[in-house]
Amino acid sequence: MKKTKPKPSAKQKARKAETQAQALAPDTSRFYKKEKSGLRCLTCAHNCLIANGQRGFCGVRKNVDGVLKVLNYGKIIACNIDPIEKKPLYHFLPASFSLSIASVGCNFKCLNCQNHDIAIELREKEPIPGNFVEPEKIVEIAIANNLPSISYTYTEPTVFLEYCLDVMKLAKKHGIKNVFVSNGFMSEQSRKAIAKYLDAINIDIKGFSDEFYRKVCNGRLQPVLDTCKFLKERGVWLEITTLVIPTLNDSDDVFESIAGFIAKQLGKETPWHISQFCGSISWKLKHIADTPLTTLERAIAIGRKHLKYVYIGNIPGHEAENTYCKKCGSVVIRRYGYSVKRLDVNGKCPNCKGKIDLIL
Repeated sequence: MKKTKPKPSAKQKARKAETQAQALAPDTSRFYKKEKSGLRCLTCAHNCLIANGQRGFCGVRKNVDGVLKVLNYGKIIACNIDPIEKKPLYHFLPASFSLSIASVGCNFKCLNCQNHDIAIELREKEPIPGNFVEPEKIVEIAIANNLPSISYTYTEPTVFLEYCLDVMKLAKKHGIKNVFVSNGFMSEQSRKAIAKYLDAINIDIKGFSDEFYRKVCNGRLQPVLDTCKFLKERGVWLEITTLVIPTLNDSDDVFESIAGFIAKQLGKETPWHISQFCGSISWKLKHIADTPLTTLERAIAIGRKHLKYVYIGNIPGHEAENTYCKKCGSVVIRRYGYSVKRLDVNGKCPNCKGKIDLIL
């Protein structure tokens, strides 16, 4: 009688997949499959079918003779030391600085994009611009500058996922935290891959309808919400940002929907950043005026009905930049733009000793 082999467990399958991924060339995509008419990219929620010699929507993944190559692997287009508040993250390592890196490309084409040069325009180039930097060098820079975190930001980190993972694994070994600033439009495979190494993420919820996402971002809403829930459930610190664009996503219904989703699905302790749109620096919406302060304050008032922490963005000096104790109302962290003064005592209110939701 033939002995049947026991089926591998989920953990064994995951270990095998990771081993296979590690054996790939660094610039080979981790997540794709072969189909009759091309390669199906499984990195983001577009799931592009890419014919030989062609690139996916992001502009940086190309079918090269039946292998999906990552054209921007290790090609750093931006590398800066930023306040963590610039991400924006207000409750994660507050008042610290983060090594911030990016490669060219994005899986959206947002009409309001403020980094359209590196996110959209340069992704059409051949070869992809950027200076090659070994993953080890990024970690060395963070260590040399005594930085507690590395942020994958400015463009969408999902489109340089392979490089992010290589840096993140090294960073973890050195006790350095990993941060994503993302549109959240990831595949299930990508979410799972980063969850083990990611410490914090800011995800844009740009609107609350598929119509808005298709018209303004060239994307869809549901994968973004799925990413938010998935990473929150796995203990990644999450903050949400919404850029309020007049006439496009500035209704009370949109504000109520986003605030309600955050409160019910992500938790009332999840910070919500409500930011002012500036038409003059946008890609395709220069004809739209900046968001009125009254609109932002209306959104904040709605958010505060549902959530513990609601912030204003791009309005330095406004009271909604500060973090307040929910028990006594005292200012716990005072902000003016990126100037930050912590008044908390090890994450507690200096007045009533109430606990603030901070990752220190």
